[in-house]
Amino acid sequence: MTPRDAPVLESTRLRLRPRTLDDAEALHPAYADAELMHWWSSGPHDGVEQTRAHLAQEAPGWRCWAITLRGDDKAIGFAAAGEKRQGNVSEIGYLLCREYWGSGIAAEAVGCVIDRIFAEGQRRVFADTDPDNAASRRLLERLGFQLEGTLRGEWETHIGVRDTALYGLLREDWHGSA
Repeated sequence: MTPRDAPVLESTRLRLRPRTLDDAEALHPAYADAELMHWWSSGPHDGVEQTRAHLAQEAPGWRCWAITLRGDDKAIGFAAAGEKRQGNVSEIGYLLCREYWGSGIAAEAVGCVIDRIFAEGQRRVFADTDPDNAASRRLLERLGFQLEGTLRGEWETHIGVRDTALYGLLREDWHGSA
Protein backbone atom coordinates (compact mmCIF):
# COMPACT_ATOMS: atom_id res chain seq x y z
CA MET A 1 0.00 0.00 0.00
CA THR A 2 1.05 3.56 -0.61
CA PRO A 3 -0.38 6.93 0.43
CA ARG A 4 -2.05 7.02 -2.97
CA ASP A 5 -4.07 3.93 -1.95
CA ALA A 6 -5.81 5.99 0.75
CA PRO A 7 -9.45 6.50 -0.26
CA VAL A 8 -11.14 9.79 0.56
CA LEU A 9 -12.88 9.62 3.96
CA GLU A 10 -15.46 12.11 5.22
CA SER A 11 -17.08 13.03 8.50
CA THR A 12 -19.31 15.83 9.66
CA ARG A 13 -16.54 18.44 9.72
CA LEU A 14 -13.66 16.77 7.93
CA ARG A 15 -12.47 15.42 4.61
CA LEU A 16 -9.47 13.10 4.72
CA ARG A 17 -7.75 12.76 1.36
CA PRO A 18 -4.45 11.19 0.33
CA ARG A 19 -1.56 13.28 1.66
CA THR A 20 0.75 14.62 -1.06
CA LEU A 21 4.05 16.48 -1.31
CA ASP A 22 2.00 19.63 -1.93
CA ASP A 23 0.93 19.45 1.74
CA ALA A 24 4.48 20.21 2.94
CA GLU A 25 3.94 23.98 3.18
CA ALA A 26 0.71 23.63 5.17
CA LEU A 27 2.10 20.94 7.49
CA HIS A 28 5.53 22.48 8.03
CA PRO A 29 4.43 24.68 10.98
CA ALA A 30 3.43 21.51 12.83
CA TYR A 31 6.66 19.70 11.95
CA ALA A 32 8.63 22.79 13.04
CA ASP A 33 6.77 23.07 16.37
CA ALA A 34 9.21 21.99 19.10
CA GLU A 35 6.45 21.17 21.62
CA LEU A 36 4.46 19.10 19.11
CA MET A 37 7.56 17.24 17.88
CA HIS A 38 8.93 16.63 21.39
CA TRP A 39 7.42 13.12 21.52
CA TRP A 40 8.30 12.16 17.94
CA SER A 41 11.29 10.03 17.04
CA SER A 42 12.88 13.00 15.26
CA GLY A 43 13.09 16.62 16.34
CA PRO A 44 11.46 19.70 14.82
CA HIS A 45 12.10 20.39 11.15
CA ASP A 46 14.39 23.30 10.28
CA GLY A 47 12.77 24.20 6.98
CA VAL A 48 9.97 23.30 4.61
CA GLU A 49 12.49 21.36 2.50
CA GLN A 50 12.98 18.95 5.42
CA THR A 51 9.20 18.54 5.72
CA ARG A 52 8.92 17.92 1.98
CA ALA A 53 11.69 15.29 2.15
CA HIS A 54 9.93 13.63 5.09
CA LEU A 55 6.62 13.49 3.19
CA ALA A 56 8.42 12.05 0.16
CA GLN A 57 9.47 8.99 2.17
CA GLU A 58 6.82 6.36 1.52
CA ALA A 59 6.79 3.72 4.21
CA PRO A 60 5.81 0.35 2.72
CA GLY A 61 2.36 -0.78 3.79
CA TRP A 62 1.27 2.64 5.09
CA ARG A 63 -1.58 4.84 3.86
CA CYS A 64 -1.57 8.48 4.85
CA TRP A 65 -4.45 10.95 4.79
CA ALA A 66 -4.25 14.74 4.95
CA ILE A 67 -6.82 16.03 7.42
CA THR A 68 -8.75 18.94 5.91
CA LEU A 69 -11.83 20.86 6.93
CA ARG A 70 -14.80 20.34 4.61
CA GLY A 71 -14.78 23.06 1.98
CA ASP A 72 -11.06 23.83 2.48
CA ASP A 73 -8.40 21.57 0.96
CA LYS A 74 -5.55 22.88 3.16
CA ALA A 75 -3.97 20.13 5.28
CA ILE A 76 -4.25 20.78 9.02
CA GLY A 77 -2.73 17.46 10.04
CA PHE A 78 -2.59 13.85 8.99
CA ALA A 79 -3.71 10.40 10.03
CA ALA A 80 -1.97 7.24 8.86
CA ALA A 81 -2.50 3.49 8.98
CA GLY A 82 0.07 0.80 8.39
CA GLU A 83 -0.90 -2.81 7.92
CA LYS A 84 1.32 -4.89 10.20
CA ARG A 85 -0.20 -8.33 9.63
CA GLN A 86 -1.99 -8.58 6.30
CA GLY A 87 -5.75 -8.57 6.66
CA ASN A 88 -5.63 -8.60 10.46
CA VAL A 89 -3.72 -5.88 12.29
CA SER A 90 -2.94 -2.22 11.54
CA GLU A 91 -1.02 0.49 13.37
CA ILE A 92 -2.23 4.10 13.38
CA GLY A 93 -0.48 7.43 13.74
CA TYR A 94 -1.57 11.06 13.63
CA LEU A 95 -0.47 14.69 13.88
CA LEU A 96 -2.58 17.85 14.13
CA CYS A 97 -1.50 21.48 13.76
CA ARG A 98 -1.48 23.31 17.09
CA GLU A 99 -4.32 25.75 16.31
CA TYR A 100 -6.74 22.79 16.10
CA TRP A 101 -5.77 21.15 19.40
CA GLY A 102 -8.66 20.68 21.79
CA SER A 103 -11.31 20.88 19.05
CA GLY A 104 -12.06 17.16 18.77
CA ILE A 105 -10.69 17.11 15.21
CA ALA A 106 -7.96 14.57 15.99
CA ALA A 107 -10.51 12.13 17.48
CA GLU A 108 -12.85 12.67 14.54
CA ALA A 109 -10.09 12.09 11.97
CA VAL A 110 -8.60 9.05 13.71
CA GLY A 111 -12.14 7.67 14.16
CA CYS A 112 -12.69 7.89 10.39
CA VAL A 113 -9.50 5.91 9.78
CA ILE A 114 -10.46 3.30 12.36
CA ASP A 115 -13.94 2.98 10.79
CA ARG A 116 -12.23 2.33 7.44
CA ILE A 117 -9.74 -0.18 8.84
CA PHE A 118 -12.45 -2.23 10.54
CA ALA A 119 -14.75 -1.99 7.49
CA GLU A 120 -11.91 -3.55 5.49
CA GLY A 121 -11.95 -6.55 7.84
CA GLN A 122 -9.04 -5.80 10.16
CA ARG A 123 -9.53 -7.31 13.62
CA ARG A 124 -7.14 -5.11 15.60
CA VAL A 125 -5.69 -1.60 15.54
CA PHE A 126 -2.82 -0.48 17.73
CA ALA A 127 -0.86 2.67 18.45
CA ASP A 128 2.31 3.33 20.34
CA THR A 129 3.02 6.58 22.11
CA ASP A 130 5.54 7.90 24.58
CA PRO A 131 4.29 7.19 28.12
CA ASP A 132 4.76 10.89 28.95
CA ASN A 133 2.65 12.09 25.99
CA ALA A 134 -0.50 12.69 28.04
CA ALA A 135 -2.51 14.27 25.20
CA SER A 136 -1.98 11.32 22.85
CA ARG A 137 -2.80 8.84 25.61
CA ARG A 138 -6.06 10.70 26.40
CA LEU A 139 -7.04 10.66 22.72
CA LEU A 140 -6.46 6.91 22.42
CA GLU A 141 -8.35 6.19 25.64
CA ARG A 142 -11.25 8.43 24.54
CA LEU A 143 -11.46 6.36 21.34
CA GLY A 144 -11.69 3.15 23.38
CA PHE A 145 -8.10 1.91 23.13
CA GLN A 146 -6.77 -0.06 26.07
CA LEU A 147 -3.27 0.19 27.44
CA GLU A 148 -1.73 -3.20 26.71
CA GLY A 149 1.73 -2.63 28.09
CA THR A 150 4.93 -0.67 28.14
CA LEU A 151 7.93 -1.57 26.02
CA ARG A 152 11.02 -0.36 27.84
CA GLY A 153 13.78 1.36 25.88
CA GLU A 154 11.87 0.88 22.61
CA TRP A 155 12.83 4.05 20.72
CA GLU A 156 16.05 6.00 20.25
CA THR A 157 14.87 9.57 19.68
CA HIS A 158 16.17 13.11 19.59
CA ILE A 159 15.41 13.35 23.35
CA GLY A 160 17.10 10.03 24.21
CA VAL A 161 16.06 6.40 24.55
CA ARG A 162 12.35 6.26 25.33
CA ASP A 163 9.79 3.69 26.40
CA THR A 164 6.56 3.24 24.47
CA ALA A 165 3.04 2.80 25.79
CA LEU A 166 1.29 0.29 23.55
CA TYR A 167 -2.47 0.73 23.07
CA GLY A 168 -4.82 -1.67 21.27
CA LEU A 169 -8.41 -1.71 20.03
CA LEU A 170 -10.33 -4.75 18.80
CA ARG A 171 -13.06 -4.52 16.17
CA GLU A 172 -15.68 -5.88 18.58
CA ASP A 173 -14.83 -3.11 21.07
CA TRP A 174 -15.17 -0.29 18.53
CA HIS A 175 -18.37 1.72 18.78
CA GLY A 176 -17.78 3.77 15.62
CA SER A 177 -16.59 7.32 15.19
CA ALA A 178 -18.60 10.00 16.93
